[in-house]
Amino acid sequence: MSQATPDTVSIEDFLKLDIRIGTVVRAEPFPQARKPAIRLWIDFGGELGEKKSSAQITAHYAPGALVGKQVLAVVNFPPRQIGPMLSEVLTLGVSDGKGEIVLMAPDQSVPNGSRLH
Repeated sequence: MSQATPDTVSIEDFLKLDIRIGTVVRAEPFPQARKPAIRLWIDFGGELGEKKSSAQITAHYAPGALVGKQVLAVVNFPPRQIGPMLSEVLTLGVSDGKGEIVLMAPDQSVPNGSRLH
């Protein structure tokens, strides 16, 4: 077996991340953030319930259009203070050609709280 390089991780490392699907139930502009952002309240269902997140997604999304959208988030990072808000999860996205964030979402509706495999 070859030795791991700094750019690789083991499957055990990946499995430490708890990435779940949730539905945005509320979204508001977040002018207190240092970079343009939207405050999200995401319902992960059952055991996790509703969590807050600050997401720098203003280039592609308006708060009202996000309600009802399913998104992926890392739910087991420690909370992080973003201005006056405690962000409890890291909402996941990828950069478009201009470096703006596009949210990651399933192509079909799935139960809130479902884990990424």
